Amino acid sequence: MTSDTGTGTGTGTAVETERGLVYGPSGKRLDLHRPEGPVRPLPTLLLWHGIGPDERDVLEPLARTAAARGLLVLVPDWRSDAPDGGRSQLLQSLAFVRKEAGGLGGDGESFVLAGWSAGAGAALGVAQRPESAEGWHPTAVVAVAGRYDLPARTTGTAPLADLAAGLTPTVPVHLVHGSRDTVVPAQHSRDLADALRAADNPVTYQEPDTDHAGVIMTVYDPAVDRCVPTTAADAVRAGRLVAGVLAEAARGSTRGSGHSL
Repeated sequence: MTSDTGTGTGTGTAVETERGLVYGPSGKRLDLHRPEGPVRPLPTLLLWHGIGPDERDVLEPLARTAAARGLLVLVPDWRSDAPDGGRSQLLQSLAFVRKEAGGLGGDGESFVLAGWSAGAGAALGVAQRPESAEGWHPTAVVAVAGRYDLPARTTGTAPLADLAAGLTPTVPVHLVHGSRDTVVPAQHSRDLADALRAADNPVTYQEPDTDHAGVIMTVYDPAVDRCVPTTAADAVRAGRLVAGVLAEAARGSTRGSGHSL
C-alpha cells in the first residue's frame, strides 16, 4: 500500500490518498481519497470505473477533486472480463465500504453509490434491486456517461427494463453525460432521465460540453488503450462539475429534476 498528499484539481485543499487497500476474498485493491484534517465522519462515496481490467487509476483525477470538497472517496478495481462480468467484485467492494468506511473516516451505511460508463449502470442497478446488496440502499446514485438499456453488471438486468417493470430506485439519481460523447451517446442518459421523471423518481441531469473521457477529467490514449489525466479546459470544467454533483449528492443537498443542456 502506498500513500501521498496533494491537492485536488483546481482546489487548494490538501487531499491524502492511500493506494492499494485490499478488499474482499478476490484480493482486489481500492484507493482511498480524503481531505486532510480532523473532521470526521466524512460524507462517503463509492465510485466504480467502467469496462476494463482494474482501472481505478483512471478515476483518480475526479476522485481527488471530489475528495477536496470534503468527501471520503473509495475507488476499487474490478474486472469487466471476469466470468460473471465483474458482479462479485463490484458487490465485494460495496460490502467492504459498508463494513470499513467508519474506520476510514466515513460513514459505512449511508453513502452515495456512483459510477462512470459501465459503472454507472452497475450503481443504478443496486438502487433498483437492493436485494443484490442484502437489502442495502444508497442515499443517492450519481451515474456518469452510462448506458442503461444493457444489463447492469451488478444485477444482470437492464435499468430501463427494470424501470418499465416498476422497479424504481426510490433515491435521488443524478445524471451527467458529455454532449460530445461518441462512445456512449448522451441520448442514453436523456432517455433514462425521462423514464425516471415519468416514474416520479427524483432526478437531475446535466450535459457538459465534453466527451466520454473528458467527463472524468481524462483523455483516451490509444498508445496505452486507456484514459489518462488531462488538463484540457473542457475536461477540467466537466470534471469539476461532476465533482460538485458528487459532493452535493453526498451531503443530500442536490434536489429536484433539473435539466441543463
